[in-house]
Amino acid sequence: MQVTLHEPDVSQDCAPLTDGRGLSDCLVANHKLKELMTTELRQAGFEVVPNSKANAQTVHLPVDHWIEVGALCMLAQSDTAVCLMDKRGDLVAWKGAEKPQHCGDDIVTEAECFRIKYPWDLLQLNEEVLSMMDSSEISGDIHPLAYVDGHIHLGKGSRILPGVYIEGNVIIGEGCQIGPNAYIHGNTSIGDNCSIGNAVEIANSVIYPHTHVKHLSYVGDSILGSHVQLGAGTVVANYRHDGTNHRSLVQGRLVDTQRKKFGAVLGDGVRTGINTCVYPGRKIGPGRMTSPNAIVDKDLMSSRMTSRNSVSYQI
Repeated sequence: MQVTLHEPDVSQDCAPLTDGRGLSDCLVANHKLKELMTTELRQAGFEVVPNSKANAQTVHLPVDHWIEVGALCMLAQSDTAVCLMDKRGDLVAWKGAEKPQHCGDDIVTEAECFRIKYPWDLLQLNEEVLSMMDSSEISGDIHPLAYVDGHIHLGKGSRILPGVYIEGNVIIGEGCQIGPNAYIHGNTSIGDNCSIGNAVEIANSVIYPHTHVKHLSYVGDSILGSHVQLGAGTVVANYRHDGTNHRSLVQGRLVDTQRKKFGAVLGDGVRTGINTCVYPGRKIGPGRMTSPNAIVDKDLMSSRMTSRNSVSYQI
């Protein structure tokens, strides 16, 4: 069986994570999405080939769908040009033609299909992948006065300092420093060369490489891009007072995230001033900076410094 992976035609809905990178290069469990999918497919017996080497027997799979490989095996056995659709009518994969619109038939799968369209979908996929961790792999150093309750993958050269409490399944890359006295919990992945400093709490989040969260900060149910620097006392909130689902502004419309806990999505190179407060469901574009004591109550996607007097929108 042979499969080829495709970048989706539209990935703007995943901004700011896809500003400067394709969806296939976004991180899940410290792996690029395309690499993670390739590993899963090879373990199921598929040969993964470039688009240029696809033929009539090749299954075409966009990287914005996570699907049980059994459904793809069924598609691979088809003798005709056919599209595989999920129960909602979304295209999942196809076979027998260069493009799905050239296929003559559709088949619908009852298998669970997970569509990756928005940034919080990547957060959910990270949760699901980490929840399947059943063992620890430790290549770095854990201080005897640190405590780990769950499974942890700790990369080479990384150090967990005294007073750190890790609860849940957590992946920490290479060359990281965690602590002292930090609390990391939920299904959290932290990329290479990151630092999580004194009295910082990270809950159920994805942190890209070369990012620093130091001094008395809180980050909950969020995604931080690479080379992000959070100033001391930065709080990224993740819960509404009324307990309802968070909504987030995407392409000018409010979208229900289906999440009761959802923090923020920060693009690469974001820097926050001390005591910045970021409201839940907000997005900050690459290279944005906030002033000290800033309140981020709306999306900040253009490249200018925030204003503390900006007008919020009701979500």
